[in-house]
This record gives sequence, C-alpha cells and structure tokens, in this order.
Amino acid sequence: MKIGFIGTGVMGNAICLNLLKAHHQLWIYNRTKSKTDNLVKHGANWCASPQAVVEKADVIFTMVGFPADVEQVYQGTDGILAGAVKGKYLVDMTTSKPALAQQLFDAGEKVGAKVLDAPVSGGDLGAKNATLTIMVGGDEAAYEDLEPVFKDFGKTVHYFGPAGAGQNTKMANQIMIAGTMTGMTEMLVYAEKAGLDLATVLATVGAGSAANWSLANYGPRILKGDYTPGFFSKHFLKDLRIALEMAQEMGIELPATQEAQRLYEILVDDQGLGDLGTQGLIKLWWK
Repeated sequence: MKIGFIGTGVMGNAICLNLLKAHHQLWIYNRTKSKTDNLVKHGANWCASPQAVVEKADVIFTMVGFPADVEQVYQGTDGILAGAVKGKYLVDMTTSKPALAQQLFDAGEKVGAKVLDAPVSGGDLGAKNATLTIMVGGDEAAYEDLEPVFKDFGKTVHYFGPAGAGQNTKMANQIMIAGTMTGMTEMLVYAEKAGLDLATVLATVGAGSAANWSLANYGPRILKGDYTPGFFSKHFLKDLRIALEMAQEMGIELPATQEAQRLYEILVDDQGLGDLGTQGLIKLWWK
C-alpha cells in the first residue's frame, strides 16, 4: 500500500519502520528533516511538505505534537487538505482535542476524504515492538478498510464511534496513566526515604496487585537515571489539560487528574523539563 507519514518523532519513526517491515511503500515528512534520515536509508521517500506526501500516498498518517501542529499540517497553505485528497484516507494519530477531530472529519467530508482520529498508547516500546493500542473514531468503513494496516504496528485496535471518539478514549487512557505515574513516583519517594532497596521494591510491588505498565516500564528507567522520553512530559501535560478541559465541559470533577496536572506543570512550565520522559516527574523530589 502507498502510505504517507507526517511526524517522525520518537513514536512516529518506530511506526514507520514497522510499516516498512510490512513492505508498504512509504512517503514521509517531518519539520526536522534529519529525523527522517534513518527511514530514508531503509527505503522511505522524503517529501518537502505535507501536501507533497498527499500527492504520492493513498493513506496519510499524521503524528505530531500539539493541536496547533495538527491544524497546521492539515489546514496550512501546503497542508494535507491543500492536496488532492478525494478518495484518500487521512488518519490523525496525534493525541489531540475531540473537537478538532470532528473539525477535520467535517473538512474531509467536504472534499471526499475518509478521516479517522486514531491516537495510540504504549509508548516508545509499543511503537518499536508493534504492540501499540490504537483507539479509533470517525468513518467506520474507513476503519474496516485500514484495520489490517493498523495491525502492522499495533496489537490492540478498537473502533469507538464517530469523529472524536478515539480522542475521548485516549483521554480516558491518559486519566488512568496520570494515576499510575503519580502513584509510582510517590511509591519510590516513600520507599527511598524508608531506606528500602528500590530494585527489590520494584520487583516485589510489580508482582502484586499494584502491578501496572508505568511501574514495569518506567520504574527501572528511573533507577538507572534514564529520563529519555518514551513519551515527552510536555506532551503528557498537554493531554492532561485536554482531558480536564473536556471534563469541565461534561460537568465532572477529576481531582486526582487535576493534581497530576499541577505536578507536571511544575516539571514542565516552572522547571523547564518538558523534554524529559514522563518518568522525569520523580525529579520534583530527587534532584
């Protein structure tokens, strides 16, 4: 299949490698061209703009940082919707606002494109190992057409409903992760202060009812002093803000998520550590 991919950061790059392994033809664009060099070496084709990607591919995936980036990629002067998208599949995998997903779906319908919002969970390891969880909203027929492609880089793929449903599912996912990240961090702070051996604590807690993905994947990185991003703290803060904005619109209060947002605001906004992985939250206690 002729696939375009826009946004080759940590996760996008790994997804692209899996698409190449599955023998798809791949056209790619990223604002920082050097982040595509390894993909070109593996057979991907560089394009100079999102619009140029559209001209070559039948399916175009996007995975960028923030909602404003999504808007630029799709609606900019050389963006996706400026190209000949009629009959093509447009899939935004950025974690973004449900309302923006609906906006892109409506814009796509006007020009005959099939649009999906399909954010993912699983971090850098999930992207590398093709075990991502993919949450899809939008055109159901388009989802059914693309399900085999999703399974080239994902293990669990579900369709949730109309445009924005994938993004709302990802918000639910991020609300849960907020709890596991703050819980893991406070557990390590407590155990360290109590003089316990942290590696043994991780092994013990991870074998019991407190086991979770964040503990298994980020706990060992923290003990090694490894704060490289499987997922950027600045992007996680963006997700928490979207989740709480949606919660306010729904008339519900999420105090634990509000506290997670407050802590990540200190890390990202006050301390300027947004380029650390989400496990960098421990630095609020461990300098």
